[in-house]
Amino acid sequence: MKTLKLRLKDKHAKQLTQLSGKVNFVWNYVNELSFKHLQRTGKFFSAYDLAEYTKGSGEYLGLQSQTIQAVSETHAKSRKQFKKAKLRWRTNNPKSSKKSLGWIPFKKSAIKHLATRQSGKKALKSTLQLSLAKGQKLIIELWDSYNLALYDLNTLELVQDARGRWYACITVKAQADAKVQSGKGQVGIDLGLKEAATTSNGDTLTVKQTQKWAVKLATAQRAKNKKRVQAIHAKIKNTRRDLIHKFTTQLVKDNALIVIGNVKSKPFTNKKTKLAKSTYDASWFELKRQLDYKCKHAGCRFEIVNERYTTQTCSSCRQIGDSSPKGRQDLGIREWTCECGVTNHRDVNAAKNILAVGLDRLAVGIPSL
Repeated sequence: MKTLKLRLKDKHAKQLTQLSGKVNFVWNYVNELSFKHLQRTGKFFSAYDLAEYTKGSGEYLGLQSQTIQAVSETHAKSRKQFKKAKLRWRTNNPKSSKKSLGWIPFKKSAIKHLATRQSGKKALKSTLQLSLAKGQKLIIELWDSYNLALYDLNTLELVQDARGRWYACITVKAQADAKVQSGKGQVGIDLGLKEAATTSNGDTLTVKQTQKWAVKLATAQRAKNKKRVQAIHAKIKNTRRDLIHKFTTQLVKDNALIVIGNVKSKPFTNKKTKLAKSTYDASWFELKRQLDYKCKHAGCRFEIVNERYTTQTCSSCRQIGDSSPKGRQDLGIREWTCECGVTNHRDVNAAKNILAVGLDRLAVGIPSL
């Protein structure tokens, strides 16, 4: 299973905003109901319990019953995930400082793919039919860069971004899953700030979109041009994600084993380090998230290992010499020569050591290599 994100035509925005308001009403109702039940009994409502209280409301709200069930299931799951007795209220009031972005969930039985047609020389457009209340249908058109006709559609969520644009997030199952091909390689990945990622083969991923757009963003913020600020933030986010997607896709295509260090963002985002902006821009979590689901889909082995001492250790002799970079004071050292005579590039050397740790963990290797 994987998720495809496709943009809807703007002509649907008004109707979808109205529907999202009804979804918010259901969310707020089950949120309050669950909280009051907890106060009275000391127990949480399950999604099944909430369904009993919302049964039959779809006809009055103009929503399909399974959409209402999906809202209850998401609420119960989120409350458990965040360990909270009561979650935030949802509102689509544009004047509210706590305005929620639009969200409308649909289950598989409510989705029907009507057609996919050519639009221009390369672009495709698809039409989907979504079931609402009894006898009511919602027809949506979207730009289809994946060709939905090739997939078995599972669930769908219509979501809104900060600029008011609507997208369809569709979980799908490909007709034929990819298989691991023989002859693929293995690679280690070192995460960093100067380069977001460096592989043991010497390939690098450079993001730094926040720094690139910093001047234009500051200008728009001083001018209090809200739409321009939102557009720049969206540009930064989309460009960063696109770069990571291209990098991770190529890694999965070329390798049967991918090993990455377990570096976390939290130690780098406190005020003392002054590295928060660079850390957020590097998007280590997004990189690992993409590798995780792409490897599962492609049949590639993905390992996260402890990267302690991988920078200091020489990948050739596996020893920590006196000349190796140590601590934060040596962050500026990009290359160093070990006592064994080998000159190491800091990040490539760490990536090679990370790969070695991953292979040691597997002990006997992996069958596909």
